[in-house]
Amino acid sequence: MTMPLVDVRNLSKQFNMGRGVYLHAVDKVSFSINAGETLGLVGESGCGKSTLGRVLVRMYDPTGGDLLFDGQSMAGKLNSKARKRYSRQVQMIFQDPFACLNPRMTVGDIIAEGPDIHGLWPRQERQDRINSWLQRVGLMQEHAFRFPHEFSGGQRQRIGLARALALEPKFIVCDEPISALDVSIQAQVVTLLQDLQQEMGLTYLFIAHGLSMVRYISTRMAVMYLGQIIEIGLSDDVFLKPLHPYTQALVAANPLPDPMRERQRHDPLLTGELPSPLNPPPGCRFSSRCPMVTAACRQETPTLREVAPGRFAACLKL
Repeated sequence: MTMPLVDVRNLSKQFNMGRGVYLHAVDKVSFSINAGETLGLVGESGCGKSTLGRVLVRMYDPTGGDLLFDGQSMAGKLNSKARKRYSRQVQMIFQDPFACLNPRMTVGDIIAEGPDIHGLWPRQERQDRINSWLQRVGLMQEHAFRFPHEFSGGQRQRIGLARALALEPKFIVCDEPISALDVSIQAQVVTLLQDLQQEMGLTYLFIAHGLSMVRYISTRMAVMYLGQIIEIGLSDDVFLKPLHPYTQALVAANPLPDPMRERQRHDPLLTGELPSPLNPPPGCRFSSRCPMVTAACRQETPTLREVAPGRFAACLKL
């Protein structure tokens, strides 16, 4: 049996809000990602997707559970040497291409910053390496001497991608990398991500809101609700035959490509607001919005379990 590249086991992240109040942003999450695979992660705003991504790259230290990378635990306290070694293998592409680039640095220095820190590029090869990465992400060599404010959002996202890839990592967390871009640019960035994955054997966690795009780019899809994973399966299976009531509601809310059908449909949408992670409902966290809720759902917390071959869901009725 092949060992997964990323293996997350009951991973949690809490934030101390003071006065004995804790925000459970990520609560006992478990999943794995095989080398060369793309796992899509979807869910509403505030469900903990971005926090989970930041824990995986160790921007945040986990509160509990374990994170195994290439078979080695990375969840504990890492010394500077171990953290530096891990950061070379695991990189992140951020949601906002306008805020994630240092406005005082040239594009070339932004791309070379990681390799400079790790001592990867000989000084005489530095500019050639920068030019190579600019070319690979669809930019020009002269862009190396410009500053981020001189570029469009799509170009800035390409710069962020080149910065992440310059270290030649194995695993990249893509935190909603296309949500701030025009629709016409989104497809270009996704195609670029796929091409680079094939070329370099990359492994992705692709975080997004849109189910259609996640279905297109990912091998498997995980659905997150209020800090917990509530369904995992092959992307086509989750999209076409969702099992969990929350996933069914997300799929029903997904826009149809035909405007006429979109206007005529009366699919049930989610009702109510996402509960606060400071005070989640008892039992199943979806119980306050679920159309299939029972008394047991309000008392017993469901666990993520295999309910069909390759399909995992956290629902008492499955």
